[in-house]
Amino acid sequence: MRILITLPWGERLGGAEAMLHGVLEGASHEHVELVFLQPGPWADELAAAGFRVEVVRAGRLRQLHRWLATVLRLAQIIRRRRPDVILNWSAKTQLYGAPAAALAGMSGRNIWWQHSIATGAWIDRLATLLPTRAIGCTSLAAARAQEQLRPRRRTFVVSAGSPPPETSAGAASLPAGTGRPVVGLVGRLQPWKGQQRMLEAQGLLRGQGHNFHLLIVGGDSYGLSPEYPAQLSTTIEQLGLENAVTMVGEVPDPGPYIQTMDVLVNASDPEPFGIVLLEGMARGIAVMAVNSGGPPEFIEHGRTGVLARSGEPSELAKALKPLLVSPQLRAKLARAGRDRYLRDFTDTAMRERFFAALEALCVQ
Repeated sequence: MRILITLPWGERLGGAEAMLHGVLEGASHEHVELVFLQPGPWADELAAAGFRVEVVRAGRLRQLHRWLATVLRLAQIIRRRRPDVILNWSAKTQLYGAPAAALAGMSGRNIWWQHSIATGAWIDRLATLLPTRAIGCTSLAAARAQEQLRPRRRTFVVSAGSPPPETSAGAASLPAGTGRPVVGLVGRLQPWKGQQRMLEAQGLLRGQGHNFHLLIVGGDSYGLSPEYPAQLSTTIEQLGLENAVTMVGEVPDPGPYIQTMDVLVNASDPEPFGIVLLEGMARGIAVMAVNSGGPPEFIEHGRTGVLARSGEPSELAKALKPLLVSPQLRAKLARAGRDRYLRDFTDTAMRERFFAALEALCVQ
């Protein structure tokens, strides 16, 4: 099976990129080819690893002449390569890949990947209008949201996975003298990711006598929320948390920081999947998330992790409190979470699910 994947980003900074990179790390260089719509270090990294990579500079979608030129170029590539599957790795690349596949006479081989939970945004609606054999989703929650759009397209779900932690990677250092449980969030600094709400939850818990150190790992990836880091800094100052919060910014590998945590929190509401939670589970770290989106599909409340009823600060605080006061509970959840990860959510298990799903589509 020969697969041609179109990608909108030249960097890997989020969950969708992490999932695909995990798939590619175990894929045959002869059977998977990639077309990036912008240059960047990820494209260079995959080319250096031996994949056949092309870069077609698409520009912005609103630039009609650039869109048309990109579609024509993609159509040429598809005709030349004649892949069994054309996989557009986002709604954005579906807007280029689907017309290109049609021009090449291969619409029946076109698939696109919906990592996010669709909210009816114009780009999701437009991508859904274009022909596709099926839409792949990272979670049942993403599939259910996608199925609300019209025309209703066939969906299939492949849950994400995460590679085992590097055995040589040690823990990062934190400011000396914390002496308190370390609670961490890892992700882009954007309002929907919930860092602001987590700070407010920390303030509530401090008022109840529960102190911990909050470690925020991530930066303003893609420049989507440039004002948000300053907003977080203001909140930290207003709540008097200067000595209880560390913001480390964007890092190439969050693993050493995750290793320092007693609890890894995902405060997104909803979260499409939550690959970072798997990274915590793989390291034997207790995890907590919001009971919406993808996390409830692999976290069993009270057994393999904790689920807050919502992303509101009061609910985050309520869910986190038992983990702060009981090292025994943290250890119990951490062990069960790691067992769950090893059973179903390694990168090897993810690749098997992913390629089996594509092969099933090819023979239908």
